[in-house]
Formats: sequence, C-alpha cells, structure tokens
Amino acid sequence: MEFVLNLINDILSVFRTIQIKDIIDIIAITFIVFSLFKLVRETRAEQLLKGVIVLLAVYLLSTVFGLTMMSSLMRLFFEFSVLIIAIIFQPEIRKALERIGQTNFGRKYFSLIKNGKTDDEVEAIRRSIIAVADAAIIFSSSKTGALIVFERDVKLSDIADTGTVLNSEPSVALIGNIFFNKAPLHDGATIMRDGRIYASGCILPLTSNKGVDINLGTRHRAALGLSEISDAVVLVVSEETGSISIAVNGKLSRDYNREELINRLESLIIDDNTKIYVKNSSKFSLKRKENKDGRK
Repeated sequence: MEFVLNLINDILSVFRTIQIKDIIDIIAITFIVFSLFKLVRETRAEQLLKGVIVLLAVYLLSTVFGLTMMSSLMRLFFEFSVLIIAIIFQPEIRKALERIGQTNFGRKYFSLIKNGKTDDEVEAIRRSIIAVADAAIIFSSSKTGALIVFERDVKLSDIADTGTVLNSEPSVALIGNIFFNKAPLHDGATIMRDGRIYASGCILPLTSNKGVDINLGTRHRAALGLSEISDAVVLVVSEETGSISIAVNGKLSRDYNREELINRLESLIIDDNTKIYVKNSSKFSLKRKENKDGRK
C-alpha cells in the first residue's frame, strides 16, 4: 500500500513541474511520431522500420545478458543510425518534405517571396492551354496517346532532364508532331513551363497507389505518379479509348470535351484573379488606357 502511495505522489510531483512549453513539446513529438508511422504505413519502409525495431530489441537483450561482441556491434550500428536511416528512408523523407512544401502554408508563404507573372506571361500560358486542348481533341478523335504536364509551383527540372529540352512556342502542329506514333519523343511526357514546351520524351514515376484501377494503362499511372509527388497538372489522352483525363494531387478526372478541358486547365493553372484578367484582357486594357488619359 505504501508503495502505491509513493508511486502516486511521484506521479503527482511530476505533473506539478509540467509547464505549458512541456505540453507543447509532448504534442509536437506525438504529432511527428504519428506522421512518421502514417508516412511509412503500407510501404516498403514499414518492413524496414520493423527490422530496425528488431535490431533495437536484440541490442537491449545483448546488453542485459552481457553479450559483449553482440552489444558492441549493435552499438556501432546505432551510432551511425542517423546516416543509415537517411539512406534507407531517402524516398520517404523526400516525399515527406515535398508534402510539407505543398501544404497551404508552404504555398502561401513562398508565394509571398515569388515575383508575380507579367501580363504577357499569363497570356502565353492561356495560349498554351488552348493549343494543348485543341491538340488533345485531335488526339482523342484519332486515339493517339499523349501525356502533357503543366508545371505549377514545383519545378520539374529533374524530370525534364530525362527527356529532350525543346523550349519552344506551343502549337497544335508541334504538339501533334511530338506525339505522332513514329516520332522518337512520342512515348514520353511533354512538360509545359510558363506557356512554352520546355521538354519532351520525359520519363515520369509511376503511382505507388495499390488501389488504382487495374484497367488504367502506363500513361495514366505515370500521370497519377507525378501528381502524387508534385503539384503538377497532368493531361492524358488514352490510346485505347481516346478519352481525355486530368491528374491532380493523385486523383484522376476523366472524359473532358474541349470547353470543359480549357476551363479546368485555366482554373488549375491560372489563379482566379489572373483568370478574370485574361478572359477580359481587351476590356481591361482599354479601361486602363482610359484611366491613364483621364477620360471615362
């Protein structure tokens, strides 16, 4: 009985010393640990994490039973554990950091330090959207497969390096030539950057989502894969059915016609304020000129 009372007193004494900063610290650590388990759940990293836990148990047992060589070996392993974990869990760590950067806070914070696009750049993006949409409709009718990526905040230079850099003005004819089934670049993806065709023949990572429809082909899986690790907008034209799809944030929407496709791409790539300006660019320019001249 006395032991229980002493234990309760010890626990109460600990609680009396807890401050607000300690509570915040505990909540933060709990959130980090929960996020790590959520990140590695149902991935190869989950099995690796179980292996690390087994090694930790072996180290503790070898220390308890006085197994000198085993405990020394395990101690040496855990001394370099930070480096080892960084190497083993590199894909998961990178994925976690990318997710942090793609959160609303990350986007809003870094948007404050980025320079806004000029009127000409916005107009170029809109022209590229129309060119891609027109080409996609032609591909749809002829059942020509196509995979076109629109960059947003996350730059895809590492993906572009897997293909051929073109940096060309987009047009229906050029996009048609790229995805012509005898052309050398038709099998890869084309990356659009700031209203231009930046690179073609690029290799995209396939989705790791096991719940994806088994009927989806490699193009759709590649589109989903890139949209999972970046904020890119990926357009896919099916070679089998001719249907037009868009992958964003790991989700696929399908069966677009021309008007729907243009509206969807504009809403995703051009923000609301810029979109209003672009659609009414002639009226806006006229109004700005009248105000400058002092006339109404």
